Amino acid sequence: MKLLVGSFRLDDASWLNFGAVVATVQPFWQTELFPLIVATTVLILMISLWAVNRAAQPLAMFADAAERLGRDVNAPPLSTQGPLEVERAAGAFNHMQERLQQFVRQRTQMLAAMSHDLRTPLTRMKLRAELIEDEEQQRKMIADLDEMQAMIEVALSFARDESAIEPPAALDLAVLLQTVCEEAADTGADADYAGPAHAECVGRPAALKRAFANLVDNALKYGGRARVTLAATATSLVVSVDDDGPGLPEGELERVFEPFYRLETSRSRETGGVGLGLSLLRAAIDAHGGRVFLANRPSGGLRATVVLPTGAAA
Repeated sequence: MKLLVGSFRLDDASWLNFGAVVATVQPFWQTELFPLIVATTVLILMISLWAVNRAAQPLAMFADAAERLGRDVNAPPLSTQGPLEVERAAGAFNHMQERLQQFVRQRTQMLAAMSHDLRTPLTRMKLRAELIEDEEQQRKMIADLDEMQAMIEVALSFARDESAIEPPAALDLAVLLQTVCEEAADTGADADYAGPAHAECVGRPAALKRAFANLVDNALKYGGRARVTLAATATSLVVSVDDDGPGLPEGELERVFEPFYRLETSRSRETGGVGLGLSLLRAAIDAHGGRVFLANRPSGGLRATVVLPTGAAA
């Protein structure tokens, strides 16, 4: 409470004095209701955040499942536990995955049957080629048939994707890379490794070894030397494979990952390959949730870079 006092001078030169008691207005934050209002507001915010997070959990679950399915059609199915809407959506997602698995299985069986059926006529053609008297024509015919057989075998391997069958396991990527370089060096090739002595991750060891052996073989075949470097970050492992070759045209750096694509200027029957090596490599790295790309080095040569998450295979 406050006392308000004032004086006014009137026209007749007299003074009018007055006084009044005025009730003071207490600030809102000092009222007894303020703590209750704050507590209620905080409680409502907490309940709202909990409700939003609970509602978003199924969306995150479906996003993770779609990511796993994109890498591996044989990924574990979704759990159907939860509210009715989530249960129905998860069941539909699992049914879609089963249809995809059946589709891939049927196509793989069809390719396997085709491969088996094609081997017999190819064998007959090779036997007939042996009867050709012209040695040069005979050599060319057998080389063509060998190339056809290699394409059939590699295409079947690409369609089958055997790496997806291998279960993921803990592995030491640094030791794996050192092994790949040592095995190449044992054949007299110029391959060396630089990086940490150990680097743990999760993946499919055989599939990763084939992938990196492919990169090293390409570097040796087209660049004469393979320099393998491993660097570790907080969330990923980065592998670089450098060679001393002529590199690739900028427009071809991505196209070489397409199945059966070959650069005629650098890849031919004499150098081997049917154009599926890098496609198989990318499929293996994608299955581990990683990525692979090529780039020309400023100093010359080609660099292949593979980025793998430390928890690579799902």
